[in-house]
Amino acid sequence: MASSASASAAVAAATGNCLKPKFPPSTSSSAPDLGSISSSIPFKRPTIKPNISCSLQTPSILHFPKQSPTYPPSPTPASSPTTKHPKNTSSAEKPQSQQWNPFQRAAAMALDVVENALVSHERNHPLPKTADPRVQISGNFAPVPEQPIKHRLPVTGTIPECIQGVYVRNGANPLHEPVAGHHFFDGDGMVHAVQFKNGSASYGCRFTETSRLVQERAFGRPVFPKAIGELHGHSGIARLLLFYARGLFGLVDPSHGTGVANAGLVYFNGHLLAMSEDDLPYHVRITPSGDLKTVGRYDFDGQLKSTMIAHPKVDPVTGEFFALSYDVIQKPYLKYFHFSADGKKSPDVEIPVESPTMMHDFAITENFVVIPDQQVVFKLPEMIHGGSPVVYDKNKMSRFGILDKNATDDSGISWVEAPDCFCFHLWNAWEEPQTDEVVVIGSCMTPPDSIFNECDESLKSVLSEIRLNLKTGKSTRRPIISESEQVNLEAGMVNRNLLGRKTRFAYLALAEPWPKVSGFAKVDLSTGEVKKYIYGDQRYGGEPLFFPRNPNSENEDDGYILAFVHDEKTWQSELQIVNAMNLQLEATVKLPSRVPYGFHGTFISSKDLEKQA
Repeated sequence: MASSASASAAVAAATGNCLKPKFPPSTSSSAPDLGSISSSIPFKRPTIKPNISCSLQTPSILHFPKQSPTYPPSPTPASSPTTKHPKNTSSAEKPQSQQWNPFQRAAAMALDVVENALVSHERNHPLPKTADPRVQISGNFAPVPEQPIKHRLPVTGTIPECIQGVYVRNGANPLHEPVAGHHFFDGDGMVHAVQFKNGSASYGCRFTETSRLVQERAFGRPVFPKAIGELHGHSGIARLLLFYARGLFGLVDPSHGTGVANAGLVYFNGHLLAMSEDDLPYHVRITPSGDLKTVGRYDFDGQLKSTMIAHPKVDPVTGEFFALSYDVIQKPYLKYFHFSADGKKSPDVEIPVESPTMMHDFAITENFVVIPDQQVVFKLPEMIHGGSPVVYDKNKMSRFGILDKNATDDSGISWVEAPDCFCFHLWNAWEEPQTDEVVVIGSCMTPPDSIFNECDESLKSVLSEIRLNLKTGKSTRRPIISESEQVNLEAGMVNRNLLGRKTRFAYLALAEPWPKVSGFAKVDLSTGEVKKYIYGDQRYGGEPLFFPRNPNSENEDDGYILAFVHDEKTWQSELQIVNAMNLQLEATVKLPSRVPYGFHGTFISSKDLEKQA
């Protein structure tokens, strides 16, 4: 539902073997197995027990795909972060260590000895579920190999004629097996793409070639710290020091970013951007055949000097692009900026917050940006005391800042307190001038830090309406759905053509049994009416994407829902297309390989694809 980006920003700012599974070939077959296991390797599919109530109880079996010995050309670790067409290198070349001088090789060996001792120490202590790879990436949360584009896929039903373009969805897909702790959000970014052309569909998936992934591919194992899975307590500090030391000796290069680009996707000004807020975004190009190619780290032609969160907003009317950037080490902890429709950046506006705060998402209205300053914060000194740097601060008052979109400084910001409110995602916001209110729609999560830190309390994600009164400075909050129908609703969207304006409907993932998604809900935000679409027995999906049939339609829900669905009985994946008005299945695209559960996506029309940079 979300990403490691918020927590791993700590690594980006600070920096500048559990199992030995067998590995299948990269060219996945359609055989119903985990990670497309090679026929030459014995494999036993995990038994799915009927009494499982949560995916954290699924069998702890990891199967990592063997990556192909010849990857597409990828940027070298030393390529410029502003390069549009970076120098290419093949992973078939000799490992980077072959280019080290004798001093570096000696340092590498010594640091490997230190790491092995650290891993041995860690294995003597049980991992929490939130950092245990046998839990976090088991079943269909496990990674898959890259899938070259496959055309003319089997289709049941009829793909609506209006769906022309590419649906892309991001997700976490670790290239290498973890050597220690690992959270699902820590994985390398992989984009899955389904191209629609005249009633036919194709599919492929590729890693986003981040600087981090390219360097770890050369090493043949993970060497960058994992923000959630590894950075806990004294061992987390040791891992940071180990990484600093490798950087000092020139064995790794963090200067071109440490991010995984696994969370958000946005199409803006001819660029498809893959994002995690611990780094600059990465520009990914969609080829005419529907395949994916990483162009490189993207700084908006030298204008962006800082990281950017994974949920920027594009105003559907003006075409402007709005974003935040945060720093967990030094002030300013938070900055706001925006780009004109043709890509020209505004000056940064420093937002006054007292401590570095998790800022995974925000909202826009027609005239304002709505900035949440909530109770999940970063406290790096907690690691010294053996804890996690991601902390729920019960003494902090949650609040929302409302700032004019075109503000040049923070003098006009209005803060409205919202007690005990933590929304990991905000689905929409709009202005109601008659009551001097800004209305925010989000899913309020309790316990706020349960995604990152193990706790006994069951997670709840309640779809809520939060009213921020700009005249009185007070707020109200109410659950949109009645208590008798309450369900966890976490990932989703509204009609993007109405973003920042009043919307009637939201389309949200039914995150049950948490963290799996058993279907999606169409929620009437004014009445609280819930209509559910369930994928079926032992079938789960992810974020539903709303595709508007006609931007000028009088009916807000005139469109289709696109969602990846995985059958855990047959171990097959498909893309479903559902009529958003009546929730009837229109078409199913059978996919050639497994699609793991993932994060956020977007749709790029065929007309927009013609304008790619």
